Amino acid sequence: MPDRGGEPPGPRVRQGPPSRLTRNLLLTVGILAVLFILFTVFAGFWTDWLWFRALDYGNVYTTQLTTRLGLFAVFGVLMAVAVALNIYLAHRMRPEFRGMSMEQQSLDRYRVAIEPYRRWLVIALSALVGLIAGTSAAGQWRTWLQWVNGTEFGTTDPQFNLDVAFYAFDLPWYRFVLGFGFAAVVLSLVAAAITHYLYGGLRIQSPGARATSAAQVHLSVLLGLFVLLKAVAYWLDRYGLAVKSSDFRATEGWAGLRYVDANAYLPAKTILFFVALICTVLFAVNIFRRTWALPLVGLGLMALSAVLIGGLYPAIVQRFQVEPDEQAREAPYIAENLEATRQAYGIDGVQVTDYDATTEASPGQLRNDADTTASIRLLDPNIVSPTFQQVQQVRGYYGFSDTLDVDRYTIDGERTDTVVGLRELDLSGIPEGQRNWVNDHFRYTHGFGVVAATGTTVTEGGAPSFTSEDIPPVSQLGEYQPRIYYGEQTTQYSIVGGTYEEIDYPDDQAEGGQQTFRYDGAGGVAIDNLLNKAAYALKFSEPRLLYSGAIDGGSKILYDRTPKERVEAVAPFLTIDGDPYPAVVDGKVVWIVDAYTTTNQYPYSTRTVLTEAASDSLTDAQRAVLTQLNQVNYIRNSVKATVDAYDGTVTLYQWDENDPVLQTWMKAFPDTIEPRSEISDELMSHLRYPQDLFKVQRDLLTRYHVTDPGTFYNGSDQWRVPNDPTTDTGEAQPPYYLTLSMPGQEEEAFSLTSSFVPARRDNMAAFMAVNADPGPDYGTIRILQLPSNTTVLGPQQVQSKFNGEPSVGTTINILQQGDSEVVYGNLLTLPVGGGLLYVEPVYVKGAGTNYPLLRKVMVVFGDRLAFEDTLQQALDSVFGESGVDTDEPTPPDEGEGGEEPGGTPPEPEDPDVAAALEDAQQAFEDGQEALRNNDFAAYGEAQQRLQEALARALEAEGALNGDGASPSPDASPSPEGSPSPEGSPTPEGSPTPTG
Repeated sequence: MPDRGGEPPGPRVRQGPPSRLTRNLLLTVGILAVLFILFTVFAGFWTDWLWFRALDYGNVYTTQLTTRLGLFAVFGVLMAVAVALNIYLAHRMRPEFRGMSMEQQSLDRYRVAIEPYRRWLVIALSALVGLIAGTSAAGQWRTWLQWVNGTEFGTTDPQFNLDVAFYAFDLPWYRFVLGFGFAAVVLSLVAAAITHYLYGGLRIQSPGARATSAAQVHLSVLLGLFVLLKAVAYWLDRYGLAVKSSDFRATEGWAGLRYVDANAYLPAKTILFFVALICTVLFAVNIFRRTWALPLVGLGLMALSAVLIGGLYPAIVQRFQVEPDEQAREAPYIAENLEATRQAYGIDGVQVTDYDATTEASPGQLRNDADTTASIRLLDPNIVSPTFQQVQQVRGYYGFSDTLDVDRYTIDGERTDTVVGLRELDLSGIPEGQRNWVNDHFRYTHGFGVVAATGTTVTEGGAPSFTSEDIPPVSQLGEYQPRIYYGEQTTQYSIVGGTYEEIDYPDDQAEGGQQTFRYDGAGGVAIDNLLNKAAYALKFSEPRLLYSGAIDGGSKILYDRTPKERVEAVAPFLTIDGDPYPAVVDGKVVWIVDAYTTTNQYPYSTRTVLTEAASDSLTDAQRAVLTQLNQVNYIRNSVKATVDAYDGTVTLYQWDENDPVLQTWMKAFPDTIEPRSEISDELMSHLRYPQDLFKVQRDLLTRYHVTDPGTFYNGSDQWRVPNDPTTDTGEAQPPYYLTLSMPGQEEEAFSLTSSFVPARRDNMAAFMAVNADPGPDYGTIRILQLPSNTTVLGPQQVQSKFNGEPSVGTTINILQQGDSEVVYGNLLTLPVGGGLLYVEPVYVKGAGTNYPLLRKVMVVFGDRLAFEDTLQQALDSVFGESGVDTDEPTPPDEGEGGEEPGGTPPEPEDPDVAAALEDAQQAFEDGQEALRNNDFAAYGEAQQRLQEALARALEAEGALNGDGASPSPDASPSPEGSPSPEGSPTPEGSPTPTG
């Protein structure tokens, strides 16, 4: 062979088997990997058990775990046995002699290859399908527990006269079992058919019979079982019509029978049930006749019946009977839907009152409503969090939620609406350079104190009037444990009780300017042994938990620290409200969490998506309602829960004692929920009606406030929730907590309120309030329905009126001088004085600051508008002498720049101010003329002259004050009757006006 320039081939070295050392090393690595996986799985179960046991809810964990394991084992084994048994039977029924053919010769190679491993293949395949089936069944633990513990509702559906419990608890379980049966039969049929084909029981290409007698019998039995299950499915489908969801007359989620269901689909399902039974009998006969003719005839009959009876006949009924007179045909079924939906959502007791709201304001008109009007909340909890942060943060590692909460406290002997926030731990505020594992998890472990302010008053400077403040706390709420270890912002784990002292609160007298603390509460899980340390090191992927010297025998680990996740964990059968709120109760700070029982199987009740119905302009991912069942058609606020902010203790209280869904869960998880009688008087005084439930009810009442089927069908009286006029998100206006007295009520009550406008207009349609105070009247929903031809302004129209008022625009423009920012607070609606009163606080963020202070109050009643420094002035401006004392502090220099009733400022006495304002007025008029002529250059020049004139007016006014400085923006004069530049029309394409 010629030399090609390469090295001559040497002798081929034969590779021997791996050495014993290599084999032992691979074996050791494999064993360690398996042990690591097993310990990782064990660590997950072990840490969960330790957490539940620490909270004294071990029975919840064990009930869940045993139920899941039981379902996994039973249904996993059933599926595995079904598949393995049918493979075994198909193999056992194989023919002894197989005809010679190319098909069989090809299959012989597969049979020979499979035969040595056949048993292991069958075991592996059966185990795989059993594992999948068992996992699916384990996820049905709620369905199983509800089925075995179901409690009757005491209400029956109108079609079948069955208790609602059948649909809520029984039917879901029957459907699951039926679905499992279908899966088992189909998988068994496929496995048996493949085995028969592989071993010659079925032939596709070979001449002669296509199936042996044994294979035909086997497959006939399986097909007969499938058709029998189909018959059961048809029968259950009859009841499913009562909870079937569909869209009807622009009503998404409509549930229950309609005319075509009761008169076409229901008979069709019954007929198909009997057809399927006949087909089952034909397959049974095939066991003895051993011919496919009869079963094929049966299958054809069933398919034809499904098309003609189950599809074509209902379509004919809908087209020729329903559509020509749909309203009359559907009226009885609409009535059933109206009644069931109102019952299922707790809105059947709504009190609707006609309210012919007056729009004319007269002097002293509010005198009879003085007490109610005095409770108007000016402090907006959705805006003032930055002010709390600025004034009460104390240290950078403390922070407040973006949205604060509204509660009630007795201050100086009077119950007062109060805005409340907790000073929680914020690790991002730790000074730069001090962030490390020890500081993050051992030293900075908790927040400190409750910060509260009255909702109805502010200080002279527009800041909150605090009733609980500072560190150590100076509080009118009573003494309490101020350390906050569990909160909405506390998401990291902490190690307490170890070798490190915790940062407690700043104290200039203490060493290093900090007081320290060592946690002594009952919360947390002890990590005082190697097993627990290793388990948590895996859980948090932090090996330092295993060997750190900072962890000793007294150490505990705190985690899962937000109120929502703690309640959701100990009560996985409940749906958790999106807005927990803190309260000082019996010397402790506790989080109060509302929880719901839900189902989507209430017959005839329309379904709604909770996350959509409970959203508004203030809802974010943090506050959104949490739910296991996203779409529901029954909801009750059945449980009130508390989470201790110091030790994390979770307590569940039964709130709705008549709810059958909660009674069912209490059977499944005994001794988990405390009776309502265990709620202390002080805790009871802080409970309130939950926002998410109110939003769901509010959304439904836009359609279901009517009780007449014809009106509902026509949609002539539909409402909608107005868009929030103070934002540009286009989202719904949120409901507001405030204390008021509805017409006809003798006493005022803490309430949750909202407004409605007609579906296609913006004027006011109705006002809704629910009594949020625990007591005999708790949960009573009252609606004041205005006449359809009302001229009462809706929220968006009120905001537009406010924005378009010339004097208001001028004042807003002055408030925004020097890069200041105007922020509009919540637009409150109150039924007082025989009409509807609108109140909106207006805040200003000063230049160079990021926190708002209350500067103005807007009040609208009918056509009268006032924009004043205080609520008292605004009410008196609208109503003359309103007869109301709001107990507000009088601002300094009162009247110097205040507006007269109607919003028109007084004439300035200084000639320089008057001249400047005349120039401003002329500049404004020139600008308007330029806009009409589309002369945008002249418009810009006029705007520049307007700004300069206003600046001269401010300077002149400052000289008039005698201190050489400009007065506060609130007291500054403005051109008489002239709008601000922001209130003026803008050229096409220009930015929209501010305010």
